[in-house]
This record gives sequence, structure tokens and C-alpha cells, in this order.
Amino acid sequence: MNFNQELQQELDALQAKGNLRQLPALKHDGRYVTVGGQRMLNLSSNDYLGLAADVALRKEFLDTLTPETFLPTSSSSRLLTGNFQIYDELEAELARLFGAEAALVFNCGYHANTGILPAVANAQTLILADKLVHASLIDGIRLSAPARCIRYRHNDLAQLERLVHENAGQYHRIIIVTESVFSMDGDRTDLRRLVQLKSCHENVLLYVDEAHAFGVFGPTGLGCAEEDGCIADIDFLVGTFGKAAASAGAYVICSHTVRDYLVNRMRPFIFTTALPPVCMAWTLFVVRRLSGMNARRQHLQSLGRQLRSRLEQQDYSTPSTSQIVPMIIGASADTIIRAEHMQRHGFYALPVRPPTVPEGTSRIRFSLTAALTEEEIAAIPL
Repeated sequence: MNFNQELQQELDALQAKGNLRQLPALKHDGRYVTVGGQRMLNLSSNDYLGLAADVALRKEFLDTLTPETFLPTSSSSRLLTGNFQIYDELEAELARLFGAEAALVFNCGYHANTGILPAVANAQTLILADKLVHASLIDGIRLSAPARCIRYRHNDLAQLERLVHENAGQYHRIIIVTESVFSMDGDRTDLRRLVQLKSCHENVLLYVDEAHAFGVFGPTGLGCAEEDGCIADIDFLVGTFGKAAASAGAYVICSHTVRDYLVNRMRPFIFTTALPPVCMAWTLFVVRRLSGMNARRQHLQSLGRQLRSRLEQQDYSTPSTSQIVPMIIGASADTIIRAEHMQRHGFYALPVRPPTVPEGTSRIRFSLTAALTEEEIAAIPL
């Protein structure tokens, strides 16, 4: 077989298992998408606060722009000529909101998670990562070689504690890596307990990815770390703007020293063209308004409770405690059939299959937004 035939054979194998992916042809219309001529309510978006569909908010932002301030490209990396003032303003605002020394902005969450760990880890580093951390963190861990990594059972903090105590004296540095809200199960980790564990050893650092919590949790929308009162105890507090903040990019909240080190050592930051300044301006515009969006956050959590209750009434177990609510079905083929059934009834819910989730745990992943209503949640054909 030639190269293309080998690839096609693998694709055929994926299709036989019901795991072949294809890019959908979508037409977006606010809370709705149209696929194949059918208009459906979007239940698969990460637009958690409903801001991406908020035309009035976009109009308000556009009124702040002029042809001079509408800058659609940075044309360079930040270390060359791409460091526009708006980047500094956004990072200063993030540091102020989080009550932290510093913040650093990246092009996306994938850049953050594949760049930070390789920059700070070495052969004397042990990374202890939750079994279900996102693929971007897994790739970041792989790029951190020769650092050693042990994956602890999902949210099994007793096992994590044993691993820390057993290895604290053998490594110069241990980095605990977790998400606050997990992207596929929608459950949360116990940040306070992690902080307590970290405090027992001087050489333990804590890395928390708040991609699915920023904007959604906390009194002012800063995430689970704000809600749990432990922002200052987390060494690398990472979040993204591409979900609840309806923009693009990511950030890390950290010390001045860590920020300066990443600027000098983090390859995805150094060797990439910076995001367009107009994108950063929109991000800053949204971030400054997050604290006033408690009504959206409360409504979103109420929708999550409503959907979880409906699933439980139909004997589906769901680990979720957030706006991400998985309906775990099992076999990929059955999951695809169930998703197609929902789509025929006007609800755009998508199947999540291996390798994104383990074999036998294929699911419909409902990703709720504050733009939905209780009546719409009640009408989902589960």
C-alpha cells in the first residue's frame, strides 16, 4: 500500500467503530445553527454566558472603535513589534481583578498548556496530573521530557496525597496539574484540598486550568479559585477567553518572576504572531463587564441543575456539577443514533467518542449557555 492507502485504511477503521470525525457545514444564527437545511437550537457551544450571541453587546463595543483603533493584525510576535498597548492594558486589568502580581496573555489555551509546563520543568521535576486533564495538558506534559509524569486517578486526591508524600524528597520540584471544571465530565476538583496538600511541602507547585470555569463561577466570574478563595495559593492559574468571554486567547495568573521567565523561555509565546489588537480590545471590554453578569451565571447554574435532574429521573448517571452535562450512553454507534434523534427534533447536541473519552463511555455532551431557557431544557428529547 502507498501512503494514502495506509491513511485510508485507518480512516475506514475509525468509521467502522463509529469514531470517524468530519467538519460540519454550519450556518450560525445567534443561539441556533443550521446544518443540512435544518435549523436547530445549539446545545454544543462553549459560549457559556451567551455573550457570543449578544448583538447589543457587540454593537456597544463597535461604537468604541475608529478606523485607527480597529487593528485586525499584530503582524509580529510580541517580542518583536507585536506588543501593542492593549496587551499591557489587558494583562494589568487581569492582575488587578485577580489581586495578583502579574498576568500573561497567550494566543489560545492550547498554547498556554503546551508551553508553560515545558518551560518550567526539567529532569528534576515530577508532574502529577489528573487522569482526565485536557489533551492540551497531556501534550504539554509530553513536551516536558525529561520531566517524569504520573497520572493519578480522576479526582482521587487520596492517591495524589500518597504520591506527593512518597516523592517530595526525591525531586527538586513537584507540579500538581488539574482542571477546576473538567471538560468532558463537567465535574469539579477540590481546590481547597489541593492547596492544603501543596502547603505541606515547599517544593510543590499547583497548576490549575480554569478554561471551563472562567466567567462562570465566582462572585465576579473569575472562576472556581475565586469561589473557593484560593487564587493566591495557585502558582499557575490558567484560563481562556474563547468560551465564556466570547473572544479568543488565554492567560496565566502568576508571579512577576514566572511571567518574566515565560516571556524568555516559553516557545509557543516567543515564536508566534500575537493575536490581533482588536481581539484583545474586545476581550478587555468583556472582562471589565464580567463582575456584573451574576444573573447570567445564576441562570446558567439553574439550567444545569434542571438538566441533571431530568437525566437522573431517566436513570442516567452524570458526574456533572456544572454547565457541562454529559449523558453517558456507552457505545459510539448508539451515541450517534441518539444525537441524530435529538437533531431531528431541533436540538443540536453532538456525540463525544473515543479517543476524546475512554472506550465504552461515548456520550452526548450538553454544553449549556445562559442564552437558553428552562422551557427549552425541558423540551430536549432525552
